[in-house]
Order: sequence, then C-alpha cells, then structure tokens
Amino acid sequence: MGSDKMIVEIWSDVMCPFCYIGKHQFEKALVQFHHPEEVEVVWRSFELNPEVKTDTNKSVIQYLSENKGIAVSEAKGMADYATSMAQEIGLEYHFEKAVVANSFQAHQFIHFAKEFGKQNEAEEALFKAYFTDGKNTDDRQVILQLATTIGLNTKKLEDALATGEFAKDVKADELKAQKLGINGVPFFYFNESIQLSGAQDSKEFLKALNKAYAIWKKE
Repeated sequence: MGSDKMIVEIWSDVMCPFCYIGKHQFEKALVQFHHPEEVEVVWRSFELNPEVKTDTNKSVIQYLSENKGIAVSEAKGMADYATSMAQEIGLEYHFEKAVVANSFQAHQFIHFAKEFGKQNEAEEALFKAYFTDGKNTDDRQVILQLATTIGLNTKKLEDALATGEFAKDVKADELKAQKLGINGVPFFYFNESIQLSGAQDSKEFLKALNKAYAIWKKE
C-alpha cells in the first residue's frame, strides 16, 4: 500500500444544502465502518456559482428563482424539500434568513483550516453558519469569528485571506473536479477507486467505504 491512510475526497460548496446533508450521512457511515482510524477525509472546493455576488438584501429563494429561471413558488418548494430532508437527520435549515453569499473566501478558510487539521470543523462551522444561523459566510469578520470557535489563529487567517494565500488551492481543487468530470456536488471519491455523488443514504456510503477499503488493502 502506498499510503497508511485510505483517502476520501469530498467536493462540496458551502451554499449547497445537499452537501451539508451528505456530510452528515457520510459521517454516520464512518461511525459504523470498522476501520475509521484508517480513513483520512480531504475536503475539496467546488463553487456552484463563482459569479454570485454577495447580497444581504436578497433572499436565497429569490436568488434560486433568478439563477435557475424558475418561479419563486418552485424555488420555495426546492428549499422546503431540502429543509425536510435535513430535518430527518437532525439538521436545522432556515432558508428564510440565509444570506446569498459568494463562497470563494469560505473555501480559502477551509484550506487554511486544513493546515491545522481542522478542515472538517471548518466545514461544519460554515454549513451551520449558512443554513442554520443565517450568517453572511462571505463576511471576513464572520469567518474570523468561526475560526475562533474552532480554535484557530485569527491573525494568521486574516493575513491569509488578505493576501489570497489559499486562492490557488481552491482553484486546484476545481481544476481536479473538472478533470474528473464533476459537475455537481456533493461528490465523494473513495481512494481514487469508488465514486459516489449526491446526498446518499448512510448505507450507500458504508457500502462504498467497505468496497474502497477492500480494493485499497489489495494494493
């Protein structure tokens, strides 16, 4: 075996409701998996809409309607569907107070957190801030506040965001996604052998973990 850990790469975006659900379903599977200590999760960046302008005055429902070219009622139906799906696994979504926010800065924060082994915590904090707490995840002060809650050095992060130190890492993830033909998230890549997309049930994630583990052990 080339590595002492089986790598699971997850492409996601902070503004993607199914990515948050997928994260929790995957984590549920990881708890049931017999070798969790041999798994390393790497979060990869994916911007669903890199062109989106942060707008604290626009509702996410309105944004969805405009972006997808659908009726407001249809956009609300989509949000309600994601909310009930999230509720089933214990997540609370409040689309009525969610802020339309560009996610490029948030992705840089996730890469910064990776340097300190806190990538998963950063993802969780951003998802909760966006979907549950209605915070502007493109606001630098909000990002610094989230960094504090997961025990990261805000001065270092502030410098990294100001210089765009991790912008290239975000772009590298997106380029890799392009090469793999990923056009939607969440997307799970189990040790470069098994692919799974969407917010699957935890049973599916567990199957993929077991399958990828068996292949990895034979290498």
